[in-house]
Amino acid sequence: MITELEKKILKSLNQNARKSLRKIAKEAGVSTTSVYNNVKKLEQKGILKGYIPLIDETLLGYQLIALIGIRINQNKLMEVEEKIAQHTEVRAIYDITGEWDAILVCYFKNRKELDTFLKNQLAIPHVERVITNIVLNVLKDDKCTPVI
Repeated sequence: MITELEKKILKSLNQNARKSLRKIAKEAGVSTTSVYNNVKKLEQKGILKGYIPLIDETLLGYQLIALIGIRINQNKLMEVEEKIAQHTEVRAIYDITGEWDAILVCYFKNRKELDTFLKNQLAIPHVERVITNIVLNVLKDDKCTPVI
């Protein structure tokens, strides 16, 4: 459970993770030291895991997002996922229920990169089947976690 002050701090950091502790303290009506101590507590609890920039991947040339479903021999699931996770194209891996064992979210600059990834990186032992879906439009991709 988190305190009301911690919620205020998280909401403020969600708006702008580069905001100064002084500014957050002023918004929350507390001292900068109090904000600092609470941020450290949130980091120690593992609630705040880091601070990263939000990058527009299309401006860096990543024009293709693929959602790739994979079926894996069940006794090798973690081993295969760990190997696949090493590739920079893979931004997320989700274990899921249903017909597929995992869904990969991958970014590519073009179809050739996707083709190479599918034929070389996913053609590995214990991957039984692969299905690829290309994202046509991104309507929402919110990186902020709502703090209630």
